[in-house]
Amino acid sequence: QVQLVESGGGLVQPGGSLRLSCAASGFTMDYYTLGWFRQAPGKEREGLSCIRSNDGSTYDADSVKGRFTISRDNRENKVYLQMNSLTPEDTAVYYCAAEMGASARGLCVSPLRVKWGQGTQVTVSS
Repeated sequence: QVQLVESGGGLVQPGGSLRLSCAASGFTMDYYTLGWFRQAPGKEREGLSCIRSNDGSTYDADSVKGRFTISRDNRENKVYLQMNSLTPEDTAVYYCAAEMGASARGLCVSPLRVKWGQGTQVTVSS
């Protein structure tokens, strides 16, 4: 059974950092492109950072470029999102996603046959 479980969300002050983790099970990560999305209240789900399995290529949305970094550990079946310089506009539910064979940009911009995690809340507030 395919499962993605996010963790690491919480409340952080503006300017702070958080590291999200996503544990994958039930499938071989080597064949999947993985990524992070978020959805704020009243907004569409947004692709943030994605990483391809075979060559490690990444894609970052302009909204997070230079602040967020995605990484993966195929041995541990995990993908991470390091988030720095957080602002209140980063408040959202953050989702882990996986899609077989997609490019990094493809997953983030045009997710198709995607497996989703249940999400973790990130709140940036003083």
